[in-house]
Amino acid sequence: MMSTSLKHQIASFIESLLSEKGYAANTCRAYLHDLEEWVSFINDIFFSGKKDQSRWDRFGADQIDSLMIRGYLGFLNKKNKKATIARKLSAIRSFFRYLVKHGIILDNPLDVILSPKQEKTIPSYLTVDDMFRLLDSIGNDTLLDLRNRAIFETLYSSGIRVSELSGMNTFDVDFNRCIIRVLGKGNKERVVPIGEKAKAAIKNYRDRLAIEAGIPSEENTPLFLNKNGGRLTTRSIGRILEKTAKACGLLIPVSPHALRHTFATHMLDAGADLRVVQELLGHKSLSTTQKYTHISIDKLMETYDKTHPRR
Repeated sequence: MMSTSLKHQIASFIESLLSEKGYAANTCRAYLHDLEEWVSFINDIFFSGKKDQSRWDRFGADQIDSLMIRGYLGFLNKKNKKATIARKLSAIRSFFRYLVKHGIILDNPLDVILSPKQEKTIPSYLTVDDMFRLLDSIGNDTLLDLRNRAIFETLYSSGIRVSELSGMNTFDVDFNRCIIRVLGKGNKERVVPIGEKAKAAIKNYRDRLAIEAGIPSEENTPLFLNKNGGRLTTRSIGRILEKTAKACGLLIPVSPHALRHTFATHMLDAGADLRVVQELLGHKSLSTTQKYTHISIDKLMETYDKTHPRR
């Protein structure tokens, strides 16, 4: 039987995200972090004295009410943006849904709590000229140059997440069919096309790697390697991109996720179907992809104003 303490209930919830839903480890850590912050708030407010510690050890989710939740939201509202509050509330909401589903509690205190309305933000992206400028600024002289060019050509060509790119192995690239296989959120595998330039950049990098480091492409090793021959991490890719963007004079902050936004925006601007872009990005919901459409609508209106004879 599951322990009635809030701490153990959260641990069981996180375990269910990994084993039942197949969530990525990073996602589970984010859920746990948000829930631990909430638990810390409850402990500080209601159980701050040492005399209450034994009662805190027996405190479970069935003793949480909507007023406690509202108190936490009020606390968050002092220093956090609406998007951050909505994310933290979503983690708590998911936790209580899990408890209700498994019969651990009967009533959900979140049923009477509304999520804060979020401001619509425009995803950051590069223009076509800036994207080409970034890619063309990377040389072809060294092994690291070839690797970095292959990384960013692939990100822009495919729109995959940086975590998906970091996790790729050599056998995930089909050079004959110009496709790559990636493992996305929830351990869901999908196949994504890549362009000739990205394919050529990968091949040039792996060919040079075989010559200089003796690592043949015939072995299923990590596709992109660091200086020590290990798998290149997402954090390292972000640092390399930031350094490359500054070197070529781009004035806006550029992240690997911005290249994903750039891919989606340029595809939609060129007339790609929204559902096709959804499939390419690996979005579960079409609404997630629709955040890019307002950018393309701006371009649509600009074209309309320029070309319609009776505007």
